Amino acid sequence: DTVFAEGQRRYIETFSAYARGFLSKMERPDVDKITGLSPVISIEQKTTNRNPRSTVGTTTEIYDFLRLLYARAGEAFSYITGEKMVKYTEEQILELILTRYAGKKIYILAPVIRNRKGHYKELFEQIRKKGFISVRVDGEIREILPGMKLDRYKNHSIEVLVDKLAVSNKFEDKLRSSVRTAMKQGSGLILIQDTVSGEVRHYSRE
Repeated sequence: DTVFAEGQRRYIETFSAYARGFLSKMERPDVDKITGLSPVISIEQKTTNRNPRSTVGTTTEIYDFLRLLYARAGEAFSYITGEKMVKYTEEQILELILTRYAGKKIYILAPVIRNRKGHYKELFEQIRKKGFISVRVDGEIREILPGMKLDRYKNHSIEVLVDKLAVSNKFEDKLRSSVRTAMKQGSGLILIQDTVSGEVRHYSRE
């Protein structure tokens, strides 16, 4: 009975997570170790139902494992700039801004919506109540007006305009405060836009 139970348990573990959901959990036999146990195999020839959206990864159920592997072992690069994506501390972001944008005017933006549908009337009202007066909607700086809303059937990207300033060591304290506020509103993400060239750079502490 012990050998049979362990063989059956090992066989059940080869099933997909979906299939195992319909079976009762197989408990391990009360033994320390079993070696030399022949595989318990059931072979059936059949045609599987194919979903047009299925991939090799989803069909073999290795998709989640590959995603985890690439997330942990891979290196991410920005599809916009081609630069390697790295995590920064608040102080590192501050130093990068002071160096890269010295003497330039910038927008400090906090991303809150990324390419999602909705009218966002309530969101704009919440942002306005927090004391912010402008947002960048789909790349355009707009003042938040009472009752403001977007086309609910189109995808939108929205960033809170936290500050507009000229980058200088003289205003370092103000810049630090604005960066900290933007990181808080953007859940660890911040966008810096050159007001003249329109170039946008993304920084993250995540």
